Amino acid sequence: MRPRISLRLSSSILIGLLLLVIVATPTRALKMIVNAQPAGSVTPRCIRNFVSKDSLVVVNVKTNGRKGDGQVLNMSIIDSVGNEYGRPKDIVGESRTAFTAHNNAAFDVCFENIQQGSHSYGLNREVDLDIDIGADARDWNAVGQTEKLKPMELELRRIEESVDEIVAQMDYLTQREQKLRDTNESTNDRVKFFALGTLFALLGLGLWQVAYLRQYFKSKHLI
Repeated sequence: MRPRISLRLSSSILIGLLLLVIVATPTRALKMIVNAQPAGSVTPRCIRNFVSKDSLVVVNVKTNGRKGDGQVLNMSIIDSVGNEYGRPKDIVGESRTAFTAHNNAAFDVCFENIQQGSHSYGLNREVDLDIDIGADARDWNAVGQTEKLKPMELELRRIEESVDEIVAQMDYLTQREQKLRDTNESTNDRVKFFALGTLFALLGLGLWQVAYLRQYFKSKHLI
């Protein structure tokens, strides 16, 4: 009987982990239309996402059109700190860009569709954008073949890395919350000391004015 209970318990834990990873892992696939604009007045269209430091990020792009169709689709990947991770030019068909994040920061995937020629009006490109981060970005088939893992072992390995990423992100959010709390408390202390200093300064100024006026009136024999 005990082995059956253990098996049921393990199955319940596995199902719980699977549900946790499915719920906690957001969908990052997106489809958009990027209109062609004249060179010099191009407004980029950007998608922002957050990534933890040292996380693997894979950006997959699929577009329609062909080279020489009167438009050039360019992409750039830059984070909020200023790190640049790629600038593919004239994207046609499928494009894949992989990088490792240098900081805990948000990054922007921006597209510019530049109009070519004076008669190329009303053109656009359809863009299918898929961003995979962390465990989702790894090639698990290659990992399974390299380490000779069974399907269940491979799935557990993927779930383990996904859970580790969730825990690491929660730790980062906790540290950020603590930092913001410390900043808030420090600001409150400074405001309090500034208010007290202002109050004492006004009291001192008032006493000085009373003493000065009293001395002035005495010198004029008014009191």
